[in-house]
Amino acid sequence: MDPVFLSRLQFAVATMFHFLFVPLTLGLSIIIAWMETQYARTGDKVYLQMTKFWGKLFLINFAVGVVTGITLEFQFGTNWSRYSEYVGDVFGSLLAIEASVAFFLESTFIGIWIFGWKKLSAKAHAGVMWLVAIAGNFSAVWILTANGFMQHPVGYTIRNGRAEMSNFFEVLFNKFGLLEIAHVLPSACLLAAFFVMGISAWHLLKKQHIDFFHRSFKIALVFGLVASLLTGFTGDLHGTHVAEVQPAKLAAMEAHWETKSSAPIIMFAIPDEDSGKNLIEIGSIPGLLSFLGFHDFNATVRGINDFPADERPPVLITFAAFRIMVGLGTLFIILMVYGWFRREKLMESPLFLKIMLFSIPLPYIAIEMGWVVAEVGRQPWIVYGLMKTSEAVSPIAGYQVMISLIAFIVIYGLLGGVGYYLIAKNAVKGPLPVKIHVKN
Repeated sequence: MDPVFLSRLQFAVATMFHFLFVPLTLGLSIIIAWMETQYARTGDKVYLQMTKFWGKLFLINFAVGVVTGITLEFQFGTNWSRYSEYVGDVFGSLLAIEASVAFFLESTFIGIWIFGWKKLSAKAHAGVMWLVAIAGNFSAVWILTANGFMQHPVGYTIRNGRAEMSNFFEVLFNKFGLLEIAHVLPSACLLAAFFVMGISAWHLLKKQHIDFFHRSFKIALVFGLVASLLTGFTGDLHGTHVAEVQPAKLAAMEAHWETKSSAPIIMFAIPDEDSGKNLIEIGSIPGLLSFLGFHDFNATVRGINDFPADERPPVLITFAAFRIMVGLGTLFIILMVYGWFRREKLMESPLFLKIMLFSIPLPYIAIEMGWVVAEVGRQPWIVYGLMKTSEAVSPIAGYQVMISLIAFIVIYGLLGGVGYYLIAKNAVKGPLPVKIHVKN
C-alpha cells in the first residue's frame, strides 16, 4: 500500500466532499442578504419568508461544511508533515489568517444572525447577513490565496532548507491566486443560483407558493446570469495565465502531445499516455489552442512529450475534467440567457422548469471538475516547480492511511446523507408563515 497514493486519495476525498458544501455557503449567503435587504427596504413579508426559508437551508449546509472542513487542516500534520515543514512559513500563515480572522468573524456573525431576530432592527439584521456573506467569501479568499501559492509560488526565499516568506504582499497579490478568486467566487454564486432556481422550479411545477418561488427564481436568475458570464470570462483569463506559468497543465488539459505553432483544439479525444498520443481525435479546430492560450493563432504551444516523463501530469483525467467543466459552463450560460427571456412566463414553461430542477447537481459537478483540473493538472508537484508530492508525504505506513481513508469515507458518507436529507426535507416542505419584524 503506497502511502503517497493513499494520502493523495484521502485528501482528494476529504476536499471534494467538503467542497460540496463550501460554494453553496458562499453564494447563498449573498442571495439571502439581498432578499433580507429587500425586506428591510420594503417591509414586504414575502421577502422575510424568503430570508428564513433559504436561511434554514443555508444553516444546514454551513454546519456540515464546517465539520468536514476542520479535518482538512489536520491532514497537513498527519499526512503531509514534510510539506508543512518545508513551506509552513508561507502556507501556514495564510491558513492562520483564514481560521483566526475570517472564519471566526463568519461564525460570530452567523450566531448574531440566528439569535438576533427579536433584538435587532430589520435593517441591522440585514446588515449582519451581509457581514456573514462578506466574512464567508473573505475566508475563501485566504484559502484560494494559499492554493495560488501552491500553483505558482512567489514571495519566498529558500533558507535553511525551507521555503520562508520574504514578501507577504507578493504572496497576497499573486496573479494566479487572484485569478482563482475571480473564477471560484462567481462559480459559487452560480451554484447557489441553480440551487435556488431548482428548488423553486419544483414548487412551481407543483403549483405551490407560486408568488414566493416565482420571486425566488427571478432573484436567483439575475445572480445566475451575471455569475455565469463572469465565470466564463475569468475562466478564459485564468486559462491564459496557466498557459504562461503551467504549460504542462495546459498541454494535459488539451491532450496536446507535440510542440507546434498554430496548435489546434481537439474537441474530443482518447489520450494514451503510454504511447504519447491520442488514440482517437474528433473535431480539430486549427490554431484555436494557440489563440486561447496566447491570443495569437500562430503561437507555439509546448506539447506533453516535450516535458520530462516524471514531470507530466495525468492527461486523461485532466483532459476529461476540463472538457466536462467547460461544457457545463457553456450550458449554464445558455440556460441563464434563455431563462432571462422567460422570467415572466415561468408557469408557462414547464419543460424549462424541469430542466432547472434536474440541473441542480450540474454546477456541483462543474466545480468539482474545476478542482480536478487545478490539482491533478498540477501533478507531480505539490508546490509547482518547487516540491513534488512524493517528497511531501509524512513518514507513515500505508495501512495507517488506509484505515483513516476508510473512516473518512464512512463518516463523510453518513454526514453527507444526513445533511442532504435535511436540506431536501426542508426544501420540499416549503416556506412557513412568519411574523413581521417588530424591532425598531
